Amino acid sequence: MITIKSKRELQGMQKSGRVLASMFEALRDVIKPGMSTWEIEEFCQDFMKKHGGRLSEQGFEGYKYGTCISVNEEIAHQIPRKDKILNEGDIVSVDVTCNVDGYETDSCTTYPVGKISDEDAKLIEDTKKAMYLGIDQATVGNRIGDIGSVIQNFLEVENNYGDVRELVGHGIQPSIHEDPEVPHWGKAGHGLRLREGMTITVEPMVEAGGDWRIEQKTVSDPNDDWVYYATPDGSKAAQFEHTFAITKDGPKILTLQKPYDGYEKYLPHFDEE
Repeated sequence: MITIKSKRELQGMQKSGRVLASMFEALRDVIKPGMSTWEIEEFCQDFMKKHGGRLSEQGFEGYKYGTCISVNEEIAHQIPRKDKILNEGDIVSVDVTCNVDGYETDSCTTYPVGKISDEDAKLIEDTKKAMYLGIDQATVGNRIGDIGSVIQNFLEVENNYGDVRELVGHGIQPSIHEDPEVPHWGKAGHGLRLREGMTITVEPMVEAGGDWRIEQKTVSDPNDDWVYYATPDGSKAAQFEHTFAITKDGPKILTLQKPYDGYEKYLPHFDEE
C-alpha cells in the first residue's frame, strides 16, 4: 500500500534525514586505508546512539547489522566485516537506514579510499549525477517510468555503464521498504503516477564494466547465510541513494548532505511551514 504523508510525518522524516545526512558527512573523515569495514559499522552505531537514532536495518528480514558496506566489485547488501581491510584506491559504498522517533529514512554514499583512479572517480560522480537526474523527474503528475528512463539513458546510452535492474528504489515510512518499487530503468510516461505527499528513494547501482546483471553470493561467514550481490565481471560498482518527498514545489530531499553544492532547491522546510 502506498501512503501519502501528513505534514507531521514529513516533519518527523525530515528530522530523521538530518541525523542520517550528518552521519554520512562525518564518515568523509573516518574512512581511510587500513581500517576494516567493521570499524565503519561501529562508528555508525555509536553516531546514532549519540544523536537519538538507531540503525533500523538491523533485525529487518533477519539482517544482523546496522550497515551494508560494499567494496569495489560488491554492488549491495554486503555485511560489515572485521577481516575486510580497506586499501588505497578502493571505493566503498555505505548504505544505512535510520529511525528517529519512529520515522525512517534511507541513504547510501560511495566513498573513495585514499587516492583513487580517474576512472573510479568518474564512476562515483556519474552515479551521483544519475541519482539526481532521476530525482529531478519525481514531480507531481510524472510517472515512475520517467525516473528510470532518464537514469538508464544517462548510464547506458551516454556512458556505457551497467545499470542494475534487479535492485530498485522504493517507498519508505512507516517501514523501511514500502510500495511503490522505483526501478532505475524503464520507459518515460509509463508506470504509477506520482502524487504529492509520497516519500520514496532513488538509488542507482552502477557497474563500470557495462553489464547490468548481478551475481548472487553468500557471505564468507560460517555463522551467517546472508546473500549479497557483486558484478559478474569483477568490475567496480558504485551506489548513491536519497530519501525524498514529492511536493507541489518539486522533490525535497530528506537526506541531503552538506555542503549543498548548488542543490539547495532540494532542501525541505517542512518544520517551518
